[in-house]
Amino acid sequence: MKRLFSLLTIFALIFVQSNQAFPIQDDMEVMEQDSVQTTDMVELEEPVMEEPVMEEQLNFHQELKKRFIEGGPGFMGIVLLCLILGLAIAIERIIYLNLSTTTDSSKLTSDVEAAMKSGGVNAAKEVCRNTPGPVASIFYQGLDRSSEGIESAEKAVIAYGGVQMGQLEKNVSWISLFIALAPMLGFMGTVIGMIQAFDKIEAAGDMQPSLVAGGIKVALLTTVFGLIVAIILQIFYNYIIAKIDSIVNDMENASIDLLDILVNTKK
Repeated sequence: MKRLFSLLTIFALIFVQSNQAFPIQDDMEVMEQDSVQTTDMVELEEPVMEEPVMEEQLNFHQELKKRFIEGGPGFMGIVLLCLILGLAIAIERIIYLNLSTTTDSSKLTSDVEAAMKSGGVNAAKEVCRNTPGPVASIFYQGLDRSSEGIESAEKAVIAYGGVQMGQLEKNVSWISLFIALAPMLGFMGTVIGMIQAFDKIEAAGDMQPSLVAGGIKVALLTTVFGLIVAIILQIFYNYIIAKIDSIVNDMENASIDLLDILVNTKK
């Protein structure tokens, strides 16, 4: 009887524990389902926040394309061509000018002076021949005429300095032409658009705001794009002019140092 009673007691305890375990499992399943639902809601909400940004970017490009087409392919295409050609020339000049300033003129002057003291004019000419840049080219021409006297060397330096300055300013005048041409083309498109708007008013026989507003809006778009092109090219033009002035000042100072070296070696 004791064994039977103990067995019944054990079975009763197992049955109670199993009943308590099932609600805990049910609660865990409910919590897992709630967490899955919350994560799904977060995943669904995240793309919704990014959609307006994409729409704004697309709207900007579409608006720009729309305004360009409304301006008309005739004048707007010519203004765009001015921008492309002006930027091409400006980028080419910037690359050329930056390559021309890779050599340190003060270091070149010291190297030429050391070569003059050690190996004479031929050694100095070899240093200039192996050095790129306009300053080295001017030095080479001055050293090449140094055997004829200081005055001949000075004339050669001045003459070849003018040649190098012309190479630095090559095609820069085209940028200034495009700067002046783009706004004028825009104004011409505006005037023609205004004439067309007045022609529509004359044909309709009544001055309706819809007829005037549409023509004036299209006419002013060419002026806006022309001014934008002129502003962009003007920034590049001013940078190029400042770069050329810096290189020319460097060439003048280096030329004076070269003449001083030649005078000191002749003594």
